[in-house]
Amino acid sequence: MSKKATIGLEIHAELKTDKKMFCYCKNNPHESEPNTNICPVCMAHPGALPVPNKEAIKSMIKIGLALNGEISMDFTEFDRKSYFYPDMPKAYQISQFKYPIVSHGSLLGVDITRVHLEEDTARSIHGADHGDTMIDFNRSGVPLMELVTEPVIKDADQARAFAKELQRVLRILGVSDANMEKGEMRVEANVSIQNPDGSFGTKVEVKNLNSFKAVHQAIEYEIKRQSSLIDSGQKVVQETRGWDDSKAVTFSQRKKENSADYRYFPDPDLPKLILQELTEFDLDTIRQSLPELPEDIRIRLSQTGIDDKTIDFYLDNPSYLRLLDNAVDELGSAHTKLISNYISSDISGAMAGEELASKFFSGFISIFKLVSADKISSRTAKDLISDVLKDSNLNIEEYVDKMSLWQVNDTVKLREVLEEVISDNPSAVGDYKSGKEKALGAIIGITMKKLKEQSISANPRLLTDLAKELLR
Repeated sequence: MSKKATIGLEIHAELKTDKKMFCYCKNNPHESEPNTNICPVCMAHPGALPVPNKEAIKSMIKIGLALNGEISMDFTEFDRKSYFYPDMPKAYQISQFKYPIVSHGSLLGVDITRVHLEEDTARSIHGADHGDTMIDFNRSGVPLMELVTEPVIKDADQARAFAKELQRVLRILGVSDANMEKGEMRVEANVSIQNPDGSFGTKVEVKNLNSFKAVHQAIEYEIKRQSSLIDSGQKVVQETRGWDDSKAVTFSQRKKENSADYRYFPDPDLPKLILQELTEFDLDTIRQSLPELPEDIRIRLSQTGIDDKTIDFYLDNPSYLRLLDNAVDELGSAHTKLISNYISSDISGAMAGEELASKFFSGFISIFKLVSADKISSRTAKDLISDVLKDSNLNIEEYVDKMSLWQVNDTVKLREVLEEVISDNPSAVGDYKSGKEKALGAIIGITMKKLKEQSISANPRLLTDLAKELLR
């Protein structure tokens, strides 16, 4: 039987800076050619000296402010965390231990212990050639944020929601793309079952969860596994476990290390940092540069009548939110829901979830202007969206004029065609007058077809009102 669980998360995210954390190599861990962006520093050659990346430090301050954390302006430092893996040639990682850049903070009601800055390791490629393991150092030295929560999360739902909201914060801040499927954000879950007296049980760490589904499934599995062990009189072993996505189970990897095992000590090659003495880290300036954060966006959009599911779509896709805001700024808030419907369904569907480039914005806003003014039909607007995605320089008004796509609001012309259709379809008229509402749709459909034959795009709402008037 499942028991009360205690969960803490450790989340890593690669920061989106131009250069690596401690050298001047290009920060592009997804470079297709292995070992391209490397130098003596990120390859750990003897005598090579690290230099801290100011852009990465500023990104950390932004994260700390967004999470309502305490920024260590008076003193912070880098430490050496000693352990050996083939993809880490120094046999230590430059990280932070006692004096992180960010302490405390919270998100979605979950307390945060710390957010610190470190470097990523290289990437191991297994079975690359004759079953060998190859090492690609393009990722070695990439700036890496690590966030540690307090052990206050109670279930898998809350853990997944926290990780998802953090991803949104990082993306909206512009400090990380945080794509889990690309390894840009990785989640580790510390799971334990509370003792009968309410004290913490034995902690098990589940490593490198690379999707929100995996975070949820792994935590639920581990709660059930540990609960089952306790129920059968066995002990839970403190260890590190991996997650097998195909089997949906955790598996033992190694005995869990404690902080003493890493032999943390201040890195002698790096200076102690007193951020308040450096003008580029002025807190007020950085705070004023922060964009609107997810919690505030959620409140603002809900006040316009946009539903929660669509709001989540915008939070997960900041480029689409930028288009919405730009369009509303130009057309006015009265059109927010209409614009949102086109963005969240037609445009996002056509883009198949890909990020939306700003070069398309002008064309889309031109379409929104015309459809909101009833100058083109909804069907025409949907077709024009596809046209803009093929040619971002398309002049919408010229194209609509050239293709005769203007929506006709001429009541005289529409009334003329309607009268003809009503006269030619006495059966449908009789059905409508006897209470069969579907007959009105048939009359409208025939009318639209006749208008289309004359290259006329009618305003459906106006056409319907005129038809009801004539039928009365």
